[in-house]
Amino acid sequence: PARYFDTNTTEPISFFLSGLEELLSWKPDGNDDFNISSVPLAKRQPPLHSKRPRTLVCHDMRGGYVEDRFIQGSATRNPYVFYHWRYIDIFVYFSHHTVTIPPVCWTNAAHRNGVPVLGTFITEWTDGEKLCEAFLAGGEESYRAVGEQLARIARHYRFDGWLINLENTLSAAAVGNLPHFLRHLTAEVHRAVPGGLVIWYDSILQSGVLRWQNELNGENRVFFDACDGLFTNYNWKEEHLERTRGLAGPRHTDVYVGVDVFARGDVIGGGFDTDKSLRLIRQHGLSAAIFAPGWVYEHLGEENFLQNEDKFWGSLAEYLPTHSICTLPLATSFSLGMGTSRFLDGKEEEVGPWYDLSAQEIQPLYPEREGRLSTSCCLQDAWCGGSSLRVQGTIPPGEEHVAVRLFSLQMLAPPKLFLTLLYKLEGPHPDKFAVSLELTTWDSGTCYEGTVTSLPEPNGRHHPRFLPAPPPRLATLLAACNRGSNGWTSRCYELDLQDCSLRDLSLLVSCHQPSPQEMPFTCLLGEVRVLDAAAVAASPPEVQSLTASQLWWQ
Repeated sequence: PARYFDTNTTEPISFFLSGLEELLSWKPDGNDDFNISSVPLAKRQPPLHSKRPRTLVCHDMRGGYVEDRFIQGSATRNPYVFYHWRYIDIFVYFSHHTVTIPPVCWTNAAHRNGVPVLGTFITEWTDGEKLCEAFLAGGEESYRAVGEQLARIARHYRFDGWLINLENTLSAAAVGNLPHFLRHLTAEVHRAVPGGLVIWYDSILQSGVLRWQNELNGENRVFFDACDGLFTNYNWKEEHLERTRGLAGPRHTDVYVGVDVFARGDVIGGGFDTDKSLRLIRQHGLSAAIFAPGWVYEHLGEENFLQNEDKFWGSLAEYLPTHSICTLPLATSFSLGMGTSRFLDGKEEEVGPWYDLSAQEIQPLYPEREGRLSTSCCLQDAWCGGSSLRVQGTIPPGEEHVAVRLFSLQMLAPPKLFLTLLYKLEGPHPDKFAVSLELTTWDSGTCYEGTVTSLPEPNGRHHPRFLPAPPPRLATLLAACNRGSNGWTSRCYELDLQDCSLRDLSLLVSCHQPSPQEMPFTCLLGEVRVLDAAAVAASPPEVQSLTASQLWWQ
């Protein structure tokens, strides 16, 4: 069927639903098994319901369902990717189709990085009025049916809820039922999807008139009270934020103040001035909704996209609280889910562009330090997948080393950890530098490395012991402890900790001899793993009852 498979290539594709009839007649179908997310939502700290102001990203690009609709990837050159997951809380996939089901590749990539994904339910213009009249102006039965279907769809495809965006006038009867519909939908989504969310877009007033308010006020509060949050329109000034903060009370972090990166209309700042908008939003303790950050790709072009993307998100980093990983194992090859080649074990296996966000790996923090330090994606060389992480910086004169923070962690440390690292030093004098991993722990009088008789490490910095050969029983998992290949160096480490909480994982770049000049370095990271030794030693569960279906031989 054309909805499920591309008519030109027969490949499975992600799809949307148009109109009320398609929504109400939707039911699970064996043809769309490809569209079900295979990656559960990873846990992270702090959790979404903490009272810290949040960051929502609303992705709206070229009408949606472009190259990202190909579930098994495509040969797209210079595709759009998003990878600053550590800096955001919620990802919304937006299009102008009635029911926007997020393409499964986005759900997989976001979930792997701990970010929930919302689809969009939208009505617009006169067609939207008719659609709303049909399900809202009638009895309870019709709006309940819509709410139940939307919750079923989210549960079936394993995404996390809905942005509700009704952009048309409503009759008195329809707007009277709207808060009941939102309350019912929110309850259904919470029941169907653990941690599910329903967010309302600031468009309609309680009178049924379509008039954007750019704030939470008495005209739209009834809808905010009926769901998990309000996404405001973009043309606000500081007095709107002040009034919103006052009215929202303890729910102030459930107001997502809209920021249009394309800066349409009368806005504080978009583009590379988006930070001006975020600064004000954060001063008032509110959450932010960044709309269409694909501006970087669409407006500045595809050529230097990755460089511009790092610059854009780097300019906002001060206002984006980051998230910590709170479970082990942590393993990543840093692949963005795209590339100009495919690599395996450091060897180029296949040349040619590819794009598949489902293959994106866990993404690190992207720190920048006054030009002294930066991390970026390297497409020219990788250990596995399409890219490695390029770490560039300088060791200051007279200093011995510099630490580059890769991940923030928040969990109790197991008694024994194994760590593995694959790297490649580049530049004129790679032999002048040594590379290793550093783990820091939260300050506490009870945390010891090794045995209780050891002294606590100063400032909780731990340097895991190098393992020249893998311990017995772990030879297959840690095979390449001291081998590496194709110019890559492989290292294994172990660390024994007692009563410690992990805080940061950093890359430590040291020079063998401190120099009176600054020492510039470039290091490619191919893979990093942090493993709980006890879990590694246990034999993995055997796969049961494997089946294969929907086979197409070529």
